[in-house]
Amino acid sequence: MTTQMDLLATHHKTTTELESQLNHIQGSPSLSGTVEMVVCRPDVGKRRELTEAELCPQRGLLGDNWLARGYAKGPGGHAHPEMQLNLMNARAIAAIARDRQHWKLAGDQFFVDLDLSPANLPPGTRLQIGTALIEVTAEPHLGCKKFQSRFGRDAVKFVNSAAGKALNLRGINAKIIQAGMVKPGDSIKKC
Repeated sequence: MTTQMDLLATHHKTTTELESQLNHIQGSPSLSGTVEMVVCRPDVGKRRELTEAELCPQRGLLGDNWLARGYAKGPGGHAHPEMQLNLMNARAIAAIARDRQHWKLAGDQFFVDLDLSPANLPPGTRLQIGTALIEVTAEPHLGCKKFQSRFGRDAVKFVNSAAGKALNLRGINAKIIQAGMVKPGDSIKKC
């Protein structure tokens, strides 16, 4: 059986194609943007696009496997509290993925039109997303082997390059401060 990930392997974008989108990505709003897509990861390798999500400080995005999956590198393998949520710039994933339906394969829960650079959102920055409140954490979020298998070597080099890291093109980690609901079309803004 051919999966979406298998199909992606033959359709990766080149470095030239990716770099041509840098100016557009850099044009992301810095104070207030929009939630473009919300994704739940019910199990390893599974993705489900959501029309609405509930965020809970103790359990993360409800229905997501963050708590159950844990963190192999952490003490006792428990879920890492500073990696509850993953956010990726919607313009960056649009530049990387050939089709919007492939965005969710990146593994992030939120794709947002907002400048996620560390200059704009340093660790500790609080964001209102829908009716929830989250905080950017210092845990790095970089391109890995899974990301490479889904989007290609050039995509990993792009997000992990100096320019990619300066813009946090692979995304950021965050934790939930206050419970709330989030849906596509909601605003995400700096507090």
